[in-house]
Amino acid sequence: MVTELPKTDVVIVGSGWTGLAAAYELANAGQRCVVLERGGWRHSTTSFGAPEEHDELKYARQKEHMIDTPIKTLSFRNDGSQTALPMRRLGSFLPGKGLGGAGIHWNGQLWRPLPSDLNMASHYSERYGQGILDGLSVQDWGVDYDELEPHLNFFEKICGTAGIAGNVEGEAAEGGNPFEGRRSEPYPNPPMKSSPPQDIFRRTAEQMGYNPFHMPSANVTRAYENPYGAQLHPCVYCGFCERFGCGYLAKADPIICIYDVLKDHENFELRTGAHVLRVEKSADGQTATGVTYVDEDGRELFQPADTVCLNAYALWNVHLMLVSGLGTPYDPQSGEGTVGRNYSYQTMAAASVFFEKDVWSNPFMGAGAMGMTIDDFNGDNFDHADLGFVGGGYISANQTNGRPINYQPTPPDTPSWGREWKQAVRENYLHHIGIVVHGSSVSVPQNYLDLDPTYVDDYGQPLLRMTFDFPENDRRMSSYVLSKAEEIARNMDHVRAVSTSNQAAEGESYSVVPYQTTHNVGGAVIGTDPSTSVVNRFGQMWDHHNVFVFGACLFPQNLGYNPTGPLMGLAYWTLDHMKSDYLENPRPLMDA
Repeated sequence: MVTELPKTDVVIVGSGWTGLAAAYELANAGQRCVVLERGGWRHSTTSFGAPEEHDELKYARQKEHMIDTPIKTLSFRNDGSQTALPMRRLGSFLPGKGLGGAGIHWNGQLWRPLPSDLNMASHYSERYGQGILDGLSVQDWGVDYDELEPHLNFFEKICGTAGIAGNVEGEAAEGGNPFEGRRSEPYPNPPMKSSPPQDIFRRTAEQMGYNPFHMPSANVTRAYENPYGAQLHPCVYCGFCERFGCGYLAKADPIICIYDVLKDHENFELRTGAHVLRVEKSADGQTATGVTYVDEDGRELFQPADTVCLNAYALWNVHLMLVSGLGTPYDPQSGEGTVGRNYSYQTMAAASVFFEKDVWSNPFMGAGAMGMTIDDFNGDNFDHADLGFVGGGYISANQTNGRPINYQPTPPDTPSWGREWKQAVRENYLHHIGIVVHGSSVSVPQNYLDLDPTYVDDYGQPLLRMTFDFPENDRRMSSYVLSKAEEIARNMDHVRAVSTSNQAAEGESYSVVPYQTTHNVGGAVIGTDPSTSVVNRFGQMWDHHNVFVFGACLFPQNLGYNPTGPLMGLAYWTLDHMKSDYLENPRPLMDA
């Protein structure tokens, strides 16, 4: 039996970056907000403190902060001819659980999109001709860079972002990224430090005619107070960012940056241990009436609400829409339907660089966004006319950690175990750096999300089914940009050996086993055409005007950057329009 609770103004599914931002903005606009979080309560100062948090086995290997696959998982296949099987353990991507979501174990690499990223279909077709997009389903976002810029800028202030701006009101700045879009203000804080290998990378890139700059970082570099009044502290370069929470309050996360200044608000309520089963609809199917969830005592509860905000992880937003009958599921055979359409990922490659003994990297001193980067081969920053692909990626010499279980660099042809391997680890640990190629991923009709016809979860609901393999476009792109990274690596001074890896190499199918990135995007994409998008340009569902969708599921394809900055820019854009144009007069904000 389902118990109906008192009605609230807004129910928000998920307490990560977008969920807490929505709660803060809407609660302060006078809306009573109930936030439902499947995981438990935790706090940066008490849950993530060293030395307990610096347990590599527990958090990096056993993935304590991530979802439990026996409770929440999906099935996977490479193409429609295969039978999908459940993902029994985490590998390729690591969605979070609990207050703060994946925002507590991210690296803090905080990017803006390039202006052309948001108009990918029209930009490439206008510059190169429509033929360059043959076989792809990429499309424009429906919102352009200048519209998002104030919201991107605001989120950078929320995080105390560190870096050197390359374009402030059209004025180029030395040491910044010359390819970035116009900024209204510089970064709030100065850039992170760089290590000797990163300085060698910078000098070599400059000598080769490229434009190196410090990676923009939410690992804060000095004491800082954000616009909400939250206090952040300078990074100590401990090397425990990705897969770990930050007890030093130095890595911006949703708990410190938003929750702490929201938790006592009269219009805010957080309920943890709340597993949302479905969004309920009105009798005529035109609007949502609230959500049904199971609490930690196993009770099934219905939370009525005037407005429903879907702020779960990208994959789970799509799953919730499919099991709730929100929108029309995508059919890859006919090409009709939108929910589950345009799923894409990230395309990762790397060059591993081993230096002579007089170049010290000291990898135990690192941070999640400690990187020296070039953007010369990202987006459309280079000529694609004769390359046979669109998109690109940044190339970055990163020094994120030197943790002993995961970080054991050895030169090519080293045995994988035994005495020689141990000797190689000992000789190279302090003299190595990785150069990452962080590449884009286009959408194609054969990559999509739907409901599995065979497997169900503990609640009897079909699993989300992922059908994905690297598009040929992405394989060519990754190979090309990796060749540029390898060229830089081999031109660097004091280098003894270089090896490369490419997870999208020709002939290699995508696998959910090795970690790549937690950058799953698409499936509920934004746009201006209801035949190709799930939500309109304001993040509002075409079919149900009181349902607003947040997160990377909105991306029509993935850009060459980490998605947190763009998805939060979209979040604040949507919240601005909810507050200024929807709440007082609920209705569709665009005609279908």
